[in-house]
Amino acid sequence: MSVLTHPEWNQETGGLAVAKAFSEQIKGKTILVTGVSPESIGSSTALSIASQSPALLILASRTHSKLDAVTKSIKDAYSNINIQTVALDLMSQDSVRKAAVEIAGLTPRIDIIINNAGFMTPKHHFTMEGIEAQFGANHIGHFLLTNLLMPRLLAAAKTNAPGLTRVVNLTSLGHRLSPIRFHDYNFEGNDIPPEEQPAPLPPMFTKGQEGAYNGYISYGQAKTANILFSVELSKLLKEKGIVSYAVHPGSIWTGMSRNLDADGEAAIRATSSFWKNHDQGASTTLVAALDPALKEPKGILLHDCQLFDAAPFATDEENAKRLWALSEKLVKRDFKL
Repeated sequence: MSVLTHPEWNQETGGLAVAKAFSEQIKGKTILVTGVSPESIGSSTALSIASQSPALLILASRTHSKLDAVTKSIKDAYSNINIQTVALDLMSQDSVRKAAVEIAGLTPRIDIIINNAGFMTPKHHFTMEGIEAQFGANHIGHFLLTNLLMPRLLAAAKTNAPGLTRVVNLTSLGHRLSPIRFHDYNFEGNDIPPEEQPAPLPPMFTKGQEGAYNGYISYGQAKTANILFSVELSKLLKEKGIVSYAVHPGSIWTGMSRNLDADGEAAIRATSSFWKNHDQGASTTLVAALDPALKEPKGILLHDCQLFDAAPFATDEENAKRLWALSEKLVKRDFKL
């Protein structure tokens, strides 16, 4: 039996319906969403939140024009919403630090952070700091941003009921493709032990592989990192009233797949028989962010608006601790929570 408030919700549930059901968890709150662009999960998530009168909705993304377009579409629907936008390039830690300063200047508290931004690429390239791009942007950038904004989360947690201050990390069932490659996270060809080996891949996921680099394995590693980040956040912050969940939003065709070639697109399309629209794609994120039944950690991953089992390597507490230490090393800062 589901432990969530709405066990009847499923893959067809829409984000607007979830936001309406949990309107009291949105009204008067300050919520940050990363990675918003027109016709995306992020924009649908933001629109759903805006429908229930937050005090402040902060949208952070790389492209000003896309932020402006999403802001206009939201204000066309809900004219009185207070929306602030911040430039954020997760491929640059300098950009992340500047964004964190700007966000902190907008508000003394943040009730919910939704780390929605993400991308997938078959090409081996790197962040400004020389970190493999998918791991660097999808995990390390969000790790840095969230920790830099931790004082704002802790401020909110002092007045919110325990467990209602949250960090939601978007992941994917694609995490099952690979554990964290602690010995070769940058895909330089280093030997890795058996427990860090990826799952066997079907031929459609190995075509065009560049030496030690495989874009799907890289994506799997990054998505595993998103889950382990939630594991460690909840472990470190539960006593301070903050919990974290990871979310597989479902199969939604978005701009995240824009870097795939025709073969890659065909491979991804073959992975699902049910493709969600953007409103349906926002629903599980909002359950993770808002459902009061999740005040006490009850698992870590949600899928189709319900709790779901992640791969064991993605929930292992020792892996989560090791990833936190590696992440601190890569951002050159220790965070004492």
